[in-house]
Amino acid sequence: MRRTALLASATLLTALLPLTAAGSASGADEPAPVPVDRFEGEVPFANQPADGIFTWGGDTDDPPALRLSDRADASEGAKVLTGTYEISGYGGFTHDFAADQPAHDWSAHKGIRFWWDGQDNGKKIAFEIKDGGANGEASELWTTSFTDDFTGWKQIEIPFTDFTYRTDYQPVGGIDHVLGLTQMWGYALTLPVGVKGQFAMDDVELYGKADQSLRASVTTDSVVYPVREGGTAQVKVSVATTGSAPIDEPVTVAYEAGGGTAASGSDYVPVKGTITFPAGTASGTSRTVQVATRKDKAAESAETVPLELTVTGAKAPAETPEVVIDAHGLPYLDSRLPVRKRVADLLSRMSLEEKAGQMTQAERAGLTSQGDIATYALGSLLSGGGSTPTPNTPEAWAKMIDSFQLRAQATRFQIPLIYGVDAVHGHNNLAGATIMPHNIGIGATRDPQLAEKTGAVTASEVRATGIPWDFAPCLCVTRDERWGRSYESFGEDPALVESMETVIQGLQGRADGRDLDRGDKVLATAKHFVGDGGTEYGSSTTGSYTIDQGVTKVTRQQLEAVHLAPYQTAVDRGIGTVMPSYSSLDVLGDGQGPVKMHARADMINGVLKGRMGFDGFVISDWNAIDQLPGDYASHVGTAVNAGVDMMMVPYTYKDFSTTLIDEVKAGRVSGKRIDDAVARILTQKFKLGLFEHPYADPGGADEIGSAAHRAVARQAAAESQVLLKNANGVLPLKKSQKVYVAGSNADDLGNQTGGWTITWQGASGDHTQGTTVLQAMRRAGGDVTYSKDASAPLNGYDVGVVVVGETPYAEGVGDVGNGHSLQLSAADQAAVDKVCGAMKCAVLIVSGRPQLIGDRLGGIDALVASWLPGTEGDGVADVLYGKRPFTGQLPVTWPKSESQLPINVGDASYDPQFPYGWGLTTLTRVPEGNAVTLKALALAAAVAERAGSAQAGRDIVTKARLLVQQKVGSALTASVAAPFADADHLLLTGKYAAAVAKLTEAYRAAG
Repeated sequence: MRRTALLASATLLTALLPLTAAGSASGADEPAPVPVDRFEGEVPFANQPADGIFTWGGDTDDPPALRLSDRADASEGAKVLTGTYEISGYGGFTHDFAADQPAHDWSAHKGIRFWWDGQDNGKKIAFEIKDGGANGEASELWTTSFTDDFTGWKQIEIPFTDFTYRTDYQPVGGIDHVLGLTQMWGYALTLPVGVKGQFAMDDVELYGKADQSLRASVTTDSVVYPVREGGTAQVKVSVATTGSAPIDEPVTVAYEAGGGTAASGSDYVPVKGTITFPAGTASGTSRTVQVATRKDKAAESAETVPLELTVTGAKAPAETPEVVIDAHGLPYLDSRLPVRKRVADLLSRMSLEEKAGQMTQAERAGLTSQGDIATYALGSLLSGGGSTPTPNTPEAWAKMIDSFQLRAQATRFQIPLIYGVDAVHGHNNLAGATIMPHNIGIGATRDPQLAEKTGAVTASEVRATGIPWDFAPCLCVTRDERWGRSYESFGEDPALVESMETVIQGLQGRADGRDLDRGDKVLATAKHFVGDGGTEYGSSTTGSYTIDQGVTKVTRQQLEAVHLAPYQTAVDRGIGTVMPSYSSLDVLGDGQGPVKMHARADMINGVLKGRMGFDGFVISDWNAIDQLPGDYASHVGTAVNAGVDMMMVPYTYKDFSTTLIDEVKAGRVSGKRIDDAVARILTQKFKLGLFEHPYADPGGADEIGSAAHRAVARQAAAESQVLLKNANGVLPLKKSQKVYVAGSNADDLGNQTGGWTITWQGASGDHTQGTTVLQAMRRAGGDVTYSKDASAPLNGYDVGVVVVGETPYAEGVGDVGNGHSLQLSAADQAAVDKVCGAMKCAVLIVSGRPQLIGDRLGGIDALVASWLPGTEGDGVADVLYGKRPFTGQLPVTWPKSESQLPINVGDASYDPQFPYGWGLTTLTRVPEGNAVTLKALALAAAVAERAGSAQAGRDIVTKARLLVQQKVGSALTASVAAPFADADHLLLTGKYAAAVAKLTEAYRAAG
C-alpha cells in the first residue's frame, strides 16, 4: 500500500499542555494522564516538519474531510475533531509530531486512550502508533483496532501490549520489529471502507503506569543457532528495559531444551535450568545457556533443538530460540561433486512441500514473520524498488540478508535463499552506491566494453551487500517512446541491444557460470521475455497505464527479428535467469490472439527452453500471475505449466505455496514439471556457491561508491552524451567564458538519476550521493552563474547552458498519456526561450526518452541528448568543456512530433527530427572528404568485412558517418535520414560495406 497524501506533522505538546483530562482519574501510584491531542486548535492541519494533522487515501476521493467543531458535549474543552468520509480504497488521517523536534517518550505509560463518538456501524477502525525512525513518515508502524458498535461518546483505552507490528505496509520497510515506546512520532487512524460515514474524536492522551512486563523484555542474541554436529551452541539470554533503566523487580527465565527433531541424549545433552536477574540488574545484562550436541558417524539432514524459555517479570521473546545441528555427510553438501550430481541428490530427498517452497519468492517486507522462511521452506526473497533496510547502508543490507539466510539454516536441508534486487543501473536501491546512466544512455555510448565495465561495477557493489541475484539487464527493444520503460532499453534496434549484452559478462563473468561464486559477481536476469518494448499504444488494461503491460502485435518474422533475437544472444552468453513480461503477445496468424506472456508455454517452454536451449530458471514478474484469467488455482497451474519456475508473489507466498501443492496433488501440475523447476533453481544456487557461503562477504563493501567505480560511471555518462546540433561550434565551452546556467535539471540529482533510484519511481532532489551537472561544471573550473528559472539578469554572458527535461518515473506510471508527455514543461520552455533569446546557447535534455524540441530548434545553437546520466555529472561536464569529445549516437529515433510515433529505423516512411545513429562529435580532427573519399572507404570496408576485422570495419564506417554528418549539417531530410539510420543498423550487424553504401546514399541525398 502506498500513501499518496500531503504529509503533515505537529509541534511538541507534552511539556506545554495541562496534565489533566476530563473523565480520567489517576490513582496515587499512577502518573497523571499526558495529553497528546486536545483538538482545541493547538495542533494545526499542516505539513512536516511542523506539527500537524493530515489526511491521506488511495485516490483523490479517499482522504476524509476534517475540521475542528464546537461541541457542547465535548469530552474535554470546547472543540472536537470531526470528519466525513466515503472511501473506496483506503483512507484516514494522521497526527505526526514535529520532525525537527525530539520524538516523544511514552514508555512510562500503560497505553493510549481517546473519546470516540460512536455511530454503531459495526465497522472496525484501525489505530496505529509510530515508533522509532527519523520522523513520523519514516517510523515503524504498530497497529490494533476497535469496533464502532456503540452510540454516543465512549472512551477507548488501548494498552500498548495490544499493538502488533504491521506486516502489510511499513514506510521504511521496518526497523527493528520492537515497540520501544521511547521515540514515538504520533498516531494514525484508518477509517472504514465502503460506507459513507462521519466521526468525532476528542482528548487523545497517555494513561496508566507501565508495568515492568511491558517495560522489561527478555531477548536472545539470535533465533537460530546453527552448530556443527558435536559442537556446542552458546545462547545469550539478556534482559533489557525501555529507556535502559535497571529492572525494578526480579526477572526469572526458566529454560529447557527439547521438542524438536533432534533426540535428547543421543543427538544433544539434555539441558534445563533457571536464570535469575535480580531487582536492580542493569538493562542489557546477559547470561549464557550452553547446548552441547553429540557426534555420531551417520550422514544426516539438519536437526532442531528448541530452547523453551518461560519468563516471569518481563516480556518473553517473540520466538523460541532454536539450536540447529547442521546437515552433514550427504552428497549434495560435497562441493567436490559435479553440480548436476549435487542437484540430483538433494532433489531426491526433498518433499513436495519443500519443492514448492523453492519455487516461491516473497518480498522481504511482506513476510508475516521471518519464521515463515523456515515454515514454508522459502527459496527466495527480494527487495522491490525502495524496499530497503534502515539505515540504508551496505552494512545494514548485509546484516538484514544474513538474518534471512540464518532462518533458512533452520530447514531440514539448509537450502540457502537466493536474494534478488532490481539493480538496473548500479545498486540503485542503496544510498551512496554508484549509479550508472540508464540503459538508454549506455546504448548511446555504442561501447560494448564500457557496458561490460558498468555491469562489473554493479555486480561488485550488489554482491558486497550479500545479494547474489540481479533482475537485470532489460533486453527490451523499445519501439515507442511513449512507453514508461523506454529508458530501460539499450535502444530500438535489436542489433544494438545485442551488442550491449556484454553487460551480462560484467554481471556474471564467463558464460559457463564458473565465476558466479566470486564475491564480485551476481546471477543476471534477461527481461522481459518477450516483446515488452513493442506493445501498442492504448492497448494496456492495467489501471491508468496507456502502453506498458499492453499487447504486442507482430508477425512471426517481426517477433523473431526484433524481439526474440536479443534472448538468443543472452542464452549464448550464459544468462542465469529470465523474467517473462507482463505484456501479452499476439502473433498474427497463429490463431491464439493476445495471450499473457506468463501463460505462453509455446514461448517459454518451446522457444526459450527448447529451441534456444536456456538451462537457467524462469522467474515471474511482481504478482504477474494475478493478471492471468481464471481463479487463483488456474493462475498458478497455468504459469507453472507454461514454464515459470519461480513465482514472485511478494505478499501472497503462503497462498501460492499451498495452492501449488494442491495443484500437484490434483494432477493438474506434474511432479516431473516440479522437479524440472526446482532442479533449475538449485543448479544456480550451487553455481553461486551459496551452500558453502550463504552469508554476505563484506570484503568488497569498501569499494561501494569508490572513486574507481565512479570513474566508470563518469566515463559512461560522458560517452552517453549525444550532440545533436552544434551551430558555430558553441560546444565545447571554454573555461574563460562566462556561462549562464538555467533549467530544472541543472542542479537536481534525482532528476538526473531518474526512476529506479532509491525508490521505485525515483524522486526529484538529493536522495543519494553524486554530482549534479551544475556542480560538475563548477568543479571543471567554469565561470558559472546559475538561475534555475532564468530570472536573474541575462546580460554580460558569453554563452548559456539550459538543462531541461523530465522528472523521474518508472514503468507504466511514466507512460505518455498517464500524466506525462514528450513536451518540455512550461517552465523549461520559458527558460530555453529566455536564455536562447539573449545569448548563444546550448540546451541539454536530461530525460529517459526524446523530447519534442522541433519548434524551438531554430533558436538553439547546440542541442545535447543527455539521457539520464546517473550520479556522475562530472561526465557531462567533461564533454561540455572538451576534456572528452562528444562521441555518443542516438540509440532511438528522435521524432519531430508525437503523431509520428512509433517511428523506428527501417520504417518505410521515415522523416525524423534526428535519425537513429545520429551524433556529432567535437573531436579536434573530424574526417574530411567527398564522394571519392566515400568510394575509397567502401572498398576498405569490403576488405575488412571479408577479413573479419570488426574493429577496422567499425572505424571505417565511423569515418564515413562523420563525413556525411559534416556535409548534412542541419539540412536533414527524409531522403538523408532513412539511409543514414539504416547504415548504423548494418554496422552493428557486421555489414560494413553495405553500411558505407547507405552513407554514400545519404551523402548524395544531402545535395
